[in-house]
Amino acid sequence: MRIAVGYHSSQHLAAALVEDIAAADGVACPVSLDVADPVSVARAVREIEQELGAIGLLVNSASVFALDRFPTDDLSVWRSTMDVVLDGAFHCANAVAPSMLEVGEGAIVNIVDLSAWQPWPRRAAHSVAKAGSLALTRQLAVELAPAVRVNAVALGPTIAPERFDEQQVERLAHRTLLGRWAGGPAAGAAVKYLAEAVAVTGECLTVDGGEQYGHVRDRFAD
Repeated sequence: MRIAVGYHSSQHLAAALVEDIAAADGVACPVSLDVADPVSVARAVREIEQELGAIGLLVNSASVFALDRFPTDDLSVWRSTMDVVLDGAFHCANAVAPSMLEVGEGAIVNIVDLSAWQPWPRRAAHSVAKAGSLALTRQLAVELAPAVRVNAVALGPTIAPERFDEQQVERLAHRTLLGRWAGGPAAGAAVKYLAEAVAVTGECLTVDGGEQYGHVRDRFAD
């Protein structure tokens, strides 16, 4: 594959990933864009098509994970989260769909998490946006069939943030049935599967190490 690595503010991380791909004999380029802005997304898609050719796979992974209170007088977290997580996925899919339909094939994978089903306290914007992303996945699967398949991957603990201490990492690992973080390769394998699964659309593949059932185990533990 030829890979476009989209970034908003993390230019150095995008550049490092492009270097890693090149070191593995792959082809990649960094692309600056703001997924919340449809004009920026359209420009980025044009750049990618000029640099790498037609887009056959779109992975929507941009997200915001900020604390928010309800009720509140400050709507900034709600708006920024919806702009990036839900509207961003819509804008990107909307920009790449025409060429996919013209070619007659393509795949879109949206990244969600367990908050798409389980409301998380003090994360109203994130939870509602991820639930919307899951609904968007199913809607686009209907709208773009049969040429374009649209699926989602729901992740649990995957890559620990740098701000997490060892105790936080262990606590989240314990919440899963497998007792460990999934890691980036597991998430990538799930995306790869859905990119290649020609008979799957409108579905969500959960890759959470069993986190969604961890509370059941703990509730009935001896």
